[in-house]
Formats: sequence, C-alpha cells, structure tokens
Amino acid sequence: MKNHSELLRESGLKATIQRLSILEILQGTGHSTIDDIYVTVREKHASISLATVYKNIEMLLEKGVLAEVPLAGRKSKYEIKKHDHIHLICQVCGSVEDETMDAIPQEQLTRIAQKDDFILSQSQINLYGICRNCRQ
Repeated sequence: MKNHSELLRESGLKATIQRLSILEILQGTGHSTIDDIYVTVREKHASISLATVYKNIEMLLEKGVLAEVPLAGRKSKYEIKKHDHIHLICQVCGSVEDETMDAIPQEQLTRIAQKDDFILSQSQINLYGICRNCRQ
C-alpha cells in the first residue's frame, strides 16, 4: 500500500496535517464515522475543528481517496478507498467488515449494468445483517 503522503499527492492534494491524520485514523480503524475521526484527531491536534474534519473528508471523497459506506439509520462510515469489495454491515452495532468480491464475478456486475445501458466504473456492495458478536 502507498504511504499517505504519496496517495494524497497522486490525487492532486497537499499532504496537510489534517488529511494525514484522517488517513492515519482510517488506516487503523478501517471504517469510522466523522464524529469518531474528529474525537481521535483532537487527541493529537486539539486545535482542529469539526468543520475542518468535515471539509477535508468531503475533499478526500471528491478526489477519490476515501469511500463512504452508508449505514441504514446511522451516520455513514468512511474508509480509505481500495479495490472493489463487499461490506458486511451489522444492523445492531454498526460494525463494518470487508470481504472480497470473489463470490461475485466482475463480468456478472458488468452484464447487469449493461442491460440498462449503464457503464459500470466501480462497485460497492453492502450486505446488512447481524454480526457474530451481536448474535452471542
């Protein structure tokens, strides 16, 4: 995986403390809400505002560095964008686990999209249910 500074540069963004901090947090957690990112970032950089975190997350989404993971009835979570994959989302605790797309061949997704004359550029599949921890 590329380092965060390189990832930002390749996306046409400067490697600011705010952006590097957000990426570092997401690297560690995998998936986090903006509120969770803000709380963690404030531990190291007390002067960073919630508005700054929002603004930077929006910019990182716009430039394709981050991906949003929508959660039904909850605040979205964010992750560093990577290869297409499936999200297993717990409807009880809101946890998000990544799974590979091996189970669904890319050709099948492309065929579904082309049926409606839609050109598929990327995919994100979210499966909702109850995780192992919440079932126990």
